[in-house]
Amino acid sequence: MSDDFRLGAVIITMGNRPAELNALIESVRAQQGPPVELAVVANGAPLPALPEGVRSVELPENLGIPGGRNVGIELFGPDGRDVDAVLFLDDDGLLPNTDSAELLRQAFTADPGLGIVSFRIADPETGTTQRRHVPRLRASDPMRGSRVTTFLGGASAVRSAVFPQAGQLPAEFFYAHEETDLAWRALDAGWSIDYRPDVVLFHPATSPARHATYFHNVARNRVWLARRNLPALLVPLYLGTWFLLTLARRPSGSALKAWLGGFRAGWSEPCGPRRPMKWSTVWRLTRLGRPPII
Repeated sequence: MSDDFRLGAVIITMGNRPAELNALIESVRAQQGPPVELAVVANGAPLPALPEGVRSVELPENLGIPGGRNVGIELFGPDGRDVDAVLFLDDDGLLPNTDSAELLRQAFTADPGLGIVSFRIADPETGTTQRRHVPRLRASDPMRGSRVTTFLGGASAVRSAVFPQAGQLPAEFFYAHEETDLAWRALDAGWSIDYRPDVVLFHPATSPARHATYFHNVARNRVWLARRNLPALLVPLYLGTWFLLTLARRPSGSALKAWLGGFRAGWSEPCGPRRPMKWSTVWRLTRLGRPPII
């Protein structure tokens, strides 16, 4: 029965969006079915006032997005074992529909091999979904659900059983590509990932470049992603493709300088343990429309 499938939600915050955070918490509490357990991680900021019953921790320093979410996972026990799946929600997001948790319980219960669900992100004012928020190459129709090879970190649910097999999010990434790192490892462990447009998170339309370290981290973490996960033969193909694509997009001088600095850092700085995926996983990614050279 889907009602027996326990959900927990992790929200990380810098404490600068108290109204949005409380609105998100209320939207989680308004979900149909069994209550969704809540955990809030104050990531290097004072812990905001929270409703009773919310698990919480105040970190003395900012561990980044993946590091903060990993702490949140542990608030539900080692590898989140107190719940059956962990939702990751951005603190300025909102669940507009009250059946989202029930849809997730049904999806995970119906498919024991489903490891991760990626939600549809929609702008609360216009209802539109940006192409970059559809986690596949053919992104023109955000209302079409499909099997995918990555997921949206702040609008997703991960089955807790994935973590002991694939590990948690790569904390050293701090920000950018941490979801794809976990997705590839989950796929390599045999799990599937679904994009579900009927599970919606409202989130204001923004540019990822609003983060000061965006271009540096995107380049550095792209190199780390390849070094950690790809067979040696594919590493230069994958990174060479992305290098050429970046140049073709003609970034500004300052953006290109930051990107090149990050690209160099990706080769010179430690990226964590290397665990190349199986060639069968490479073929699986290819059949799903995203061979790991694109």
